[in-house]
Amino acid sequence: MINQVILIAIILVAIVLVLVFTELSYRRLELPTEITRKFAHFTSTLSTILFPFIFTSHWSVLVLAVFFFLILFFSRHGSKLNSIHKIERKSVGSFILPVAIYVTFLVSWLLREKFFYILPILILGICDPMASILGMNLKRNNRHIRIFGHTMKKTVLGTLSFLICSFLISVIALYIYMGVFNFKTFWLALAVSVTATVTELFAGKGWDNLFIPLSVQLVLIFFLS
Repeated sequence: MINQVILIAIILVAIVLVLVFTELSYRRLELPTEITRKFAHFTSTLSTILFPFIFTSHWSVLVLAVFFFLILFFSRHGSKLNSIHKIERKSVGSFILPVAIYVTFLVSWLLREKFFYILPILILGICDPMASILGMNLKRNNRHIRIFGHTMKKTVLGTLSFLICSFLISVIALYIYMGVFNFKTFWLALAVSVTATVTELFAGKGWDNLFIPLSVQLVLIFFLS
C-alpha cells in the first residue's frame, strides 16, 4: 500500500512537471499551441504505459486520472495553461484523455490482460499527435477528406499517417506479444489499425481520445479473448 502511494505521488509530480515544461516552452519559445498541446498528449499518455506493471489496483489509476482531470478543468479559464487550452477549435480532448486512460486501464485490469492496455495507449499516444501535426502543417498536396459529399475535418495525409503508424505499431506489438509473425498477426494488426483510423476519422471534438483506445480494445478482445 505504501509503495502504491509513493508511486502515485511520483507520477503526480511528473505530470505537473510535464505541464510546467509545456507551458514554459509555449511562453518562452512562442511555440504554436497545437504543438505544445500534442507534446503534452504524447508525453503524458506514453508515461502511463507502465501502469499495468506498477499498479495492482485500478483505484490508483483513478486517483491519478481525477487529479489530472481537475488540473485541466480548473485551468481552462484565464491564462494558466494556454499551452493546452488556447486553440481555435472546440475540443474536449484534454479533459477526456485522463478519463480514457483510466477506462482503458480498468478494462484491461478486469480482463487481467496487460496487452489490452498497452497497445491502445501506444496508438493513442503516438499516432494521434503525429497525424494531427502532419495534417495541420503539411498543406502541399494535402486536402480534407470528403465522404458522400461531406467534407471532414481530417486531412488525407493525417489519416494516412495515422493508418500507417498504427499498423506498424500493431505489427511490432503483436509480434512481441504473440512471439510469432504470421498471417494472423498481419490481419489482426490490419484490423486494429483500420478500426482505430476509422474511429479517429469520425470521432470529433477530442472524443477520439476516448474512442480510439476503446475501439482497439474491442478488436483485441474479439480476436484474442
